[in-house]
Amino acid sequence: MKVLLDTNALMMPVQFRIDLFEELRYLLGRYEPLVLVDVKRELEGLARGGGNDAAAARAGLMFAEHCREVESQSSARAVDDRVEAYAAAEGCMVATNDRRLRNALLAAGVPVISLRSQKKLEILRG
Repeated sequence: MKVLLDTNALMMPVQFRIDLFEELRYLLGRYEPLVLVDVKRELEGLARGGGNDAAAARAGLMFAEHCREVESQSSARAVDDRVEAYAAAEGCMVATNDRRLRNALLAAGVPVISLRSQKKLEILRG
């Protein structure tokens, strides 16, 4: 099972103090974590800032190193739209806690892994 991690998902371990990869393993068993090059760029931009979000983005970049980097073929400008296009084209699940992206993915029939009660991950299907 391929799981595409978005920016928000890679920041969850710091923001919510969960072990993202262990939670995914518990939920799915074997899986392959993927990250778009665009997501890494977005994290790099956030990491240059200050405060809690920047710290979470710096950690997210470290977590992204445990994922296989993939390129989106979408011409969309927004990273979320590229995530959605890649997941739909490749048939993979997406881990995100971004409500707008989650709703768009579910409407497109893409399964989503999201945080429940700020403690555990759950699979949502549209």
